Amino acid sequence: MRFVSSRGGGVPTGFDEALAAGLAPDGGLYVPESIPGIDLTTPRATLAQTAEAVLAPYLVQSALAGRLSDLCTDAFGFDAPLRAMRGSGDWLLELFHGPTAAFKDYAARFLAGALAALRPAGAPLSTILVATSGDTGAAVAAAFHRRPGFRVVILYPEGRVSPRQAHGLECWGDNVETYRVAARFDDCQRLVKQALSDGALRSRVTLGSANSISLGRLLPQAAYYAHAAAHHHAATGRLLNVIVPTGNLGNACAAVLARRMGAPLGALHLACNANDTLPRFLAGADYAPMATRTTLANAMDVGAPSNIERLRHWFDGDDAALRAAVRATAVDDVRIRAAIAASPVRHGVVPCPHTAVGLEVLADLRAAGDTRDWAVVATAHPAKFETIVEPLVGHGVEAPVALAACLARPAIARTLRADTDALRALLLGAT
Repeated sequence: MRFVSSRGGGVPTGFDEALAAGLAPDGGLYVPESIPGIDLTTPRATLAQTAEAVLAPYLVQSALAGRLSDLCTDAFGFDAPLRAMRGSGDWLLELFHGPTAAFKDYAARFLAGALAALRPAGAPLSTILVATSGDTGAAVAAAFHRRPGFRVVILYPEGRVSPRQAHGLECWGDNVETYRVAARFDDCQRLVKQALSDGALRSRVTLGSANSISLGRLLPQAAYYAHAAAHHHAATGRLLNVIVPTGNLGNACAAVLARRMGAPLGALHLACNANDTLPRFLAGADYAPMATRTTLANAMDVGAPSNIERLRHWFDGDDAALRAAVRATAVDDVRIRAAIAASPVRHGVVPCPHTAVGLEVLADLRAAGDTRDWAVVATAHPAKFETIVEPLVGHGVEAPVALAACLARPAIARTLRADTDALRALLLGAT
């Protein structure tokens, strides 16, 4: 199995090299040269076993092949339950049971374990550079915290994440540095991409990425879709249709990948907030990135989703075929608030703002007469957004044990200008 750039430049490379590089040399995103079809209809007993089955074809020639089982056992050691909600055929795929209470824990842990396993003895320090719109940074920080040989540099848009998200980004210390940037997420993401594409910088600093642009984030995330779909199909004989709250499109691309590999998934519907770049494009407009709008579902505040390159690559640039295969709906803050307030009675759950976007899309589908089996992906625990959720549901939301432990630690962060030279100086060790 080899991997190529979504932009068509460079030469095919192996998994290990693509994982370490983060971005392809031409600035594109790495994608598999071909997508293998495997048996993903037969349910595996555990999520870790499903993850191993999904990842094995991509790692055939990797130095990690013999360690894959252990890597998956560690990364997927907490469940991703598919829970029935109130209402016929309504399900919630809960992906927030990891150490930072967000779906990104699974792939971040796999990526950290894989890079650590590939690291030669005596290798220079590796800097993992991350832009985050809310949850990625904390998941990466937790996964790499105190791992020898790694430095983590996190950039996040100051004032555009929830207070608990900010604390979860800033509470690590040791080998993790967190920087508040007076800018939007798209600006933070741009800085990261520029650094990763800077050949002169990379000749002096060993750089890697843990954003959803990383191959090590994309591939593992297909596992929980495959696992849920296989068990649902075995129990009901029906396909599982999935509503994915999305911003940068990484989690959505993983669902597309799982379906293409053979998971018994039906329709895929993207749930977006007021940043409606994807809904406009998938409805037929030209692809036109927009300036990011600040919303209650802040982790999805992305106006220029990087992973659109992967999605268009997989459809060979045929936007009509892409639009037939994936749909998207935008939900504004008024509807997000209404969904959070109504969900305890309507669905028997308390959602985070991002999950609430998905629940509103589900409501639209049901109102239009759609009777298929739909699962809404619950991307984060509502306790991470207590200042939004608790007033709307009228009671406190208890933080999971791991999140409570993060909140109990002191938080330390620095500021960074939204400037390429400032980031370059930081990465080179200048003060």
